[in-house]
Amino acid sequence: MKILITGTTQGIGRGIAMLFLENGHNVIGIDRQPSSINHPSYTHYQCDVRDKDGLPKIDGVEILINNAGTQNEDDININLKALIWVTERYAIQPEIKSVLNIGSASGHTGAEFPEYAASKGGVLAYTKNVAMRIAQYGATCNSLDPGGVITPLNDCVMNDPDLWAQIMDETPLRRWATVEEIAEWAYFLTVTNKFCTGQNILVDGGESINYNFVWKD
Repeated sequence: MKILITGTTQGIGRGIAMLFLENGHNVIGIDRQPSSINHPSYTHYQCDVRDKDGLPKIDGVEILINNAGTQNEDDININLKALIWVTERYAIQPEIKSVLNIGSASGHTGAEFPEYAASKGGVLAYTKNVAMRIAQYGATCNSLDPGGVITPLNDCVMNDPDLWAQIMDETPLRRWATVEEIAEWAYFLTVTNKFCTGQNILVDGGESINYNFVWKD
């Protein structure tokens, strides 16, 4: 299938792209950074998802995964507005089979930076809107909402023993997800799943049960 993923140069987005490539799909990535993926079935467009008029022309997208996001850097425009622009451009069409938005546990709890939590809360609502509109094509749209994930973006707390101990106290499973685990969820919700739609799937090791956000000052 033809898969379009935003934010593929590192972390969750790269992990998702690699899993789809390993399973024989054609993957197109959009990221403002150059790609580190070297695979014959991967095509990379280096552009900023905020550039509504600069998005590449891509037809026939079957699966769209909106992963591009940031924290404390123009969060509303990157995490929400750009996600909407990408979806409206590539997903609202008859060949679409699934849309997956990478949200956040913070969209459920609000327990993080104000703009970030608001942007991810918007993603949860927009997911339901898209699900209603692409149902006519037999397609699904859900959000995958992780809690803590082991990526370089989280090094500042993962490498602080005191903060890490506090975070683990807030996480019943006492660990964070790996990128590979989140990628497996993304694959399941877009390829295996054919009926669950309009849902916000929280995958956080039970972290949201406690509703406390721990971060570096």
